[in-house]
Amino acid sequence: MTPLLLGVIGLLLAHPVPAALGLMRWPYRVPRAAIVLWQAMALAAVLAVLGAGLSTALWLVSPPDGELVRWRVVAHFLVLALTAFVVVRLCWSTWNVARETRERRRRQRELVDVLARADVAAPGARVLAERTPIAYCVPAHRNSRVVVSSGTLAELDEDELAAVLAHERAHVRNRHDLVLEAFTALRHAFPLVPRGDAPLHQSRVMIELLADDRARREHGTLPLARALVKLADRPAPLGALGAGSAAQLRLERLSAQPRTHVIEAACAYALAAGVLVGPTVSLAVPWIAHAWSAVI
Repeated sequence: MTPLLLGVIGLLLAHPVPAALGLMRWPYRVPRAAIVLWQAMALAAVLAVLGAGLSTALWLVSPPDGELVRWRVVAHFLVLALTAFVVVRLCWSTWNVARETRERRRRQRELVDVLARADVAAPGARVLAERTPIAYCVPAHRNSRVVVSSGTLAELDEDELAAVLAHERAHVRNRHDLVLEAFTALRHAFPLVPRGDAPLHQSRVMIELLADDRARREHGTLPLARALVKLADRPAPLGALGAGSAAQLRLERLSAQPRTHVIEAACAYALAAGVLVGPTVSLAVPWIAHAWSAVI
């Protein structure tokens, strides 16, 4: 029963639950809690699938009559091999995505350092000679870059520019790129999972909302909203975080009266804890106890 339940939980968390959550509006009101929930569901799905594989392998070599037959032994090693493949593929994808992302950003920083200049109008940022208004950041553990174009300086007034820079610095300071990197690795590891891009897509939106919240607290709603209209949906280099992404949703959220959604956030955190702790305690612990008794 444990392998079946773990498998069902893994399948539900891999497709139907993310698909349903992606259609809901309330996560946009509590983006930080929503990201935690997405992370919890992704981790729980992986753990459930691995638990299903390991518990199935154990069940195959623990027949009720105590007599092992050949097909059980063969199936045992096949299931273990499949489970190991899942682990190896996930580890490889994580390493590969991290390596490619860091290399891409290193090249971007080098280009920015060559092509862009410092400007007192945009303190702490680099300015590209480009008429199109753009703003983005190139995150890194050290030596991050915040980049705006000369067109941005021409289009935005002082308050709007300050809000945009605060938005980008929030991305850099809070390392929002690591959230996307983890979900990108998961998506690349299992590209055939239906709606497997939902956590990545939703998290892209959530980190923009979090950066908006920081910029709004520092510089007010109106300057940020005006800047967002001028930068709406402007492209950013691959691997960078742009200021104009998901503009319509962000403008709708900025136009609403700021409120604290304590109950919704608490429910999201509680659900995240339940997704992780519930299956682990109710399903994994009995399997571990069974394995321990078999060893002893």
